[in-house]
Amino acid sequence: MTKILTGGVGKSEVADTVSTLGLDSLEITVSNDMDAAMKLRAGQADFYLGTCHTGAGASLGILVGLLGRPLCHTFGRSVPTEDQVAALLADGKKVFGFAIDQIDVIAPLMARAIATRG
Repeated sequence: MTKILTGGVGKSEVADTVSTLGLDSLEITVSNDMDAAMKLRAGQADFYLGTCHTGAGASLGILVGLLGRPLCHTFGRSVPTEDQVAALLADGKKVFGFAIDQIDVIAPLMARAIATRG
């Protein structure tokens, strides 16, 4: 079971969006940035999806500080392609930030890509 934590302004909406996809291999939990950072460091979670108004900073600030930039990626205002997401996952990214007005597009894209990786 792959564990995904959500945080930021739209954390509940991200969790709800991913839950409705019915991806049995994923466990989605509403969290916050500090708790998520600790759980990721301890191996108690696998990924973090954070949201803020711009998707560029506040969604990941604490996680970048505690886990380091190499594990983190922010989409900012852009919407990635499936290939871009796959490449980021292959590169070892575990923490992703995006804007709250793009939850309906990015959250399912991320969840499906993560579930595909098994």
